[in-house]
Amino acid sequence: MTSTGPVLSTRALNRATLDRQLLLRRSPMSALAAVEHLAGLQAQEVKPPYYALAARLEGFTPEALSGPLADRSAVRIVTLRSTIHLHTADDSLTLRPLVQPARDREINYFRKGLVGVDLDRLAAIARDLVEDEPRTMKQLREALGAHWPDADPQSLAVAARCKLPLVQVTPRGLWGRSAQVTLTTAEHWLDRPAEPAASPDATVLRYLGAFGPASVKDMQTWSGLTRMRDAFERLRPRLLTFRDENGVELFDLPDAPRPDPDTPAPPRFLPEFDNLLLSHADRTRVVPPANRGRTWQVNTVFCPFLVDGFLAGVWRIIDDALVIEEFTGLTKAQRGELAEEAERMLQVMHPETPYDIRFGTVIP
Repeated sequence: MTSTGPVLSTRALNRATLDRQLLLRRSPMSALAAVEHLAGLQAQEVKPPYYALAARLEGFTPEALSGPLADRSAVRIVTLRSTIHLHTADDSLTLRPLVQPARDREINYFRKGLVGVDLDRLAAIARDLVEDEPRTMKQLREALGAHWPDADPQSLAVAARCKLPLVQVTPRGLWGRSAQVTLTTAEHWLDRPAEPAASPDATVLRYLGAFGPASVKDMQTWSGLTRMRDAFERLRPRLLTFRDENGVELFDLPDAPRPDPDTPAPPRFLPEFDNLLLSHADRTRVVPPANRGRTWQVNTVFCPFLVDGFLAGVWRIIDDALVIEEFTGLTKAQRGELAEEAERMLQVMHPETPYDIRFGTVIP
């Protein structure tokens, strides 16, 4: 939809988003407060949430995030876009029911393996199983298969994950610890009853606070939900509207920061799947068109880094070195700043391990 509001340039959108993502300057807020502000961190793997906060917070240490996971004030759970996110305990109990319609749609992809399966009964049996003792997906497949021997075991386990708010229990997710994924319900793990779903309107406001200015499609891309236009229309009297350079209508909070487009943006090393790069239908505010699709190859996703606020290359720790691959030629000054940021990140994340820093090839 087009808008008659003022035009925000790509650089203006970039700086506004970086500011709300705590990437223009490191924030003094706690790890848990940052997780809440950002409405969760992508957490398909264990390490990315830690690197995400190292790029955003002043004084961050991995223990600052392991602590909330260990004391259950934060959890890892399937929510946005059908992927594992790390959320505060409060958000896990309200965002998961909000996105439940998307989880219900996901089950449809497995219908062929669920012929004759009563999904409500499956959910009840799975809940009893995981609340009796945290279970792996393999254990869920085997236990549910005993009830429905003609069904596809993987489909049974996926249906249970879709129907129930299953969290990954610790020590999975703790920094420096290794453990397979074992699951129980959020209510059981947190010793709290289920809560009503967050309202679409309140979630739109939170999204804009962390990712705005943004379009309806942007918010739908972030959440995995559909038909969010009504929520934006209800909120329209409380919001400002703009246009991007293509005329797409953008919404924003009146008091949210929208820095000058020329505000300096320091280099930042981000983890793979960072929500900064995944939470808009139009990603050009962070990803230059020439660099689109360059952070993955087949089934491998590489860690991105930003220069001047935009995706400029990928990085990876290979053996005894942090290797930086730039997509386009960086200036000598930019390389120097990038190396300084790399050194800082390594001191935060790996203080006891000496790594070289070198520019080279990351993507084969």
